[in-house]
Amino acid sequence: MNGFLSGKKGLIVGIANEQSIAWGCARALRDAGADLAVTWFNDKARPYVEPLAHQLQADIAMPLDVEQPGEMEALFAAITQRWGRLDFVLHSIAFAPKSDLHGRVADSSREGFARAMDISCHSFTRMAHLAEPLMTEGGSLMTMSYVGAEEVVPNYGVMGPVKAALESTTRYLAAELGPKGIRVNAISPGPLATRAASGIPNFDALMDDAARRAPLRRLVELHEVGALCSFLASDHAKAITGNTLYIDSGYHILR
Repeated sequence: MNGFLSGKKGLIVGIANEQSIAWGCARALRDAGADLAVTWFNDKARPYVEPLAHQLQADIAMPLDVEQPGEMEALFAAITQRWGRLDFVLHSIAFAPKSDLHGRVADSSREGFARAMDISCHSFTRMAHLAEPLMTEGGSLMTMSYVGAEEVVPNYGVMGPVKAALESTTRYLAAELGPKGIRVNAISPGPLATRAASGIPNFDALMDDAARRAPLRRLVELHEVGALCSFLASDHAKAITGNTLYIDSGYHILR
């Protein structure tokens, strides 16, 4: 694999199965020559993710539940021991309790809102903090957002404000880490049939509407998101930071 990411080393967080956005990105990054570290959420998820890690020839494969004290630190300690450096991180995790996700934002619980913010947004900040000392020659931090951060999407509920916070966090991290050559960007795909998306009510109708109305008259595909992710991880994107990059067949331009 002598691609344009040959020699780069990166962490992928968020693979759940072969339909995961993180999996599409991981395949593209590996095909471009990058060496990868990947994580699974818990013991229940491990049988689904570990075979994918083998396909990627991942140098590091470990559990990571961002709510469990010490797990993120242990992961970055393993990266430090194995590689001693890091070139990119892909953060592709999000969660909100079902009762808060399916209800009105006005009715969201304090606990549920805080938990959604911690897992979906602040975990990216923590990863940036731990990655910074390993990115001695610069690097790329990437996270996954959605158009619901910018406008009201029916049934997206509490994740809208949470993703808005994630995009704002991306800009602040970009400003703070830029002097060290570390770039920070959010990727905003259109609707995709992932396990995470299946928790959103009437998501099939949302996908149908996007495919019908998007200027390109189709949905984005996993490999296309992976191609963008690979570009952002590469030296070709050294001047791109602080952005939310839409890859949704143009759907975001419609109102």
